[in-house]
Amino acid sequence: MKKKRAFLKWAGGKYHLIEEIRRHLPSADCLIEPFVGAGSVFLNTHYRYYILADINRDLSSLYNIVKSRVDDFVRDSRLLFHHQCNNAKQFYGLRKEFNTCKDEYRRALLFLYLNRHGYNGLCRYNLKGEFNVPFGSYKKPYFPEEELYFFSEKAQNAIFICENYQQTLMQASGRAVVYCDPPYVPLSMTANFTSYFHNGFNALDQQNLAQMAHQLRRDNQVSVLISNHDTALTRQWYHQASLHVVKARRTISCNGFGRRKVDELLALYR
Repeated sequence: MKKKRAFLKWAGGKYHLIEEIRRHLPSADCLIEPFVGAGSVFLNTHYRYYILADINRDLSSLYNIVKSRVDDFVRDSRLLFHHQCNNAKQFYGLRKEFNTCKDEYRRALLFLYLNRHGYNGLCRYNLKGEFNVPFGSYKKPYFPEEELYFFSEKAQNAIFICENYQQTLMQASGRAVVYCDPPYVPLSMTANFTSYFHNGFNALDQQNLAQMAHQLRRDNQVSVLISNHDTALTRQWYHQASLHVVKARRTISCNGFGRRKVDELLALYR
């Protein structure tokens, strides 16, 4: 089956790992994702229905709009992909508008624009809650019309919600399977956890997620698959799971000096 791409660019997206993730995801009626991100796993699996959550309210709002108003959204968002909008002055003006915008629909249009025109598919907010990704300087940002329509079609069997991962996991029943793609841990034990976890997902959350996954399997008979960097720390956290090293590696930046590849880990509680 040909893989489907998400309509958002997404740093850390799981398009490259789809085959491995599908290989380890058990069958079930429902797939629950507490960290849906760009939705690559959702788009490339076949469950009867989905519960897709993220702590980012802009993301869940965008997905609900694409689900219910895709024709309007494609028509209106296309206007922001005109070449006249692809320059730093327009980008920073529209970014400023996004950060003050209260209209949910307009904000969703701007989110797609910023995602496709901003640097490297990053989604980042400052401590004031303002989107602060810089201009990406791409020659011709891609307008994902086909991807938007596919997402909308598949979304008819999905529920999109904005909530904490703990709230999402507590909804899991024995007829569901859970896939968790939390913010990855730093590769180095000496990495700056404070700067890495600006989104509020800290080392205690990482440990708590592993514990909740074990409890869901033990108490509710719900299988849980978690992806993360393959480090001594993650192996310690996921010691109660079956661990699988992904050999199809992802290239990441390393301390600003060139690029290197690292292994990723899939931890299956089954």
